[in-house]
Amino acid sequence: DQLTIQALVDRVRRGKFRELIMGTNPTLEGDGTALYISNLLGPDSIPMTRLARGITTGSVLEFANKEILADALAGRQKF
Repeated sequence: DQLTIQALVDRVRRGKFRELIMGTNPTLEGDGTALYISNLLGPDSIPMTRLARGITTGSVLEFANKEILADALAGRQKF
């Protein structure tokens, strides 16, 4: 109820949006919330994307775990 998910779903269905960008935390709860919203909207809805994740600026590679590295590789961009 505090997340106002139904209000978001209603707004997307009423509006003329080109994309829904999920900006949830990169945690189990954030991933679950994004998945829940995408399931509510269904496959015929607007395109849905997630914010890029991975290694943060100023961090040290030796402290990155395999999940962080996998996200960083999946979201890589041309240099």
